[in-house]
Amino acid sequence: MHASNLAHRKAIWLLAAIVGAALLLASPALSQAEESNPNNYNCLGSTSAGQPEDGSEEQQVAYTFYCNGPITGYQVQSQVPVTGVSSPPEVTNLEKKLLPDTFSCSGEIPGWAANCVGAAKSGYETITGQIAIGTKLCVEPRVDLLLTVTYAYLEKGVITQAISGPYDLGRPKDCKPDAYSGFNRFNPKPLPAKKTVKKGKKGAKKVVSKKKATTKKK
Repeated sequence: MHASNLAHRKAIWLLAAIVGAALLLASPALSQAEESNPNNYNCLGSTSAGQPEDGSEEQQVAYTFYCNGPITGYQVQSQVPVTGVSSPPEVTNLEKKLLPDTFSCSGEIPGWAANCVGAAKSGYETITGQIAIGTKLCVEPRVDLLLTVTYAYLEKGVITQAISGPYDLGRPKDCKPDAYSGFNRFNPKPLPAKKTVKKGKKGAKKVVSKKKATTKKK
């Protein structure tokens, strides 16, 4: 990976932290850390086929997740090229009611990740977003997104940035099982073992005895 790309991505992630902190200062509800440790959240999610995008023929991939605490930013990182990022994602509560909480997402195109900043003000709010990839959904290697979340909050008057993850959102749910099903980026399928050919002992030869045919004179 080129150093310029790494520097650019670090700059984007730093910007996410700054924006998250600004949102935090603007909202008293975000100024106190929850009981859950924001550096060790539990987050669960999945991926599936996304909805078609107008003017795009790229494969759309939907992702959905929730964490047991509030967040002010997140990143979904792919191992296959990302060719588009949809924004904004939807945020819903446990009753699946759409919330005013929102995020803004962007990323390098083509690239390997989508970076999102905003606010999910309480735990267990479900975030549903979408990216586009340059390969078909069910063709190997299938997309397998990793999630990292951030949370900016005030602690003793100091802005603190917490990071949790990564979490594996898994392979797409809409594909038929294949030889790689049940595995993911944290638990990849083991490489096949190399077959070893046993060599026989040198000089060992099979001895074939031939019996001469004898004829009896009458």
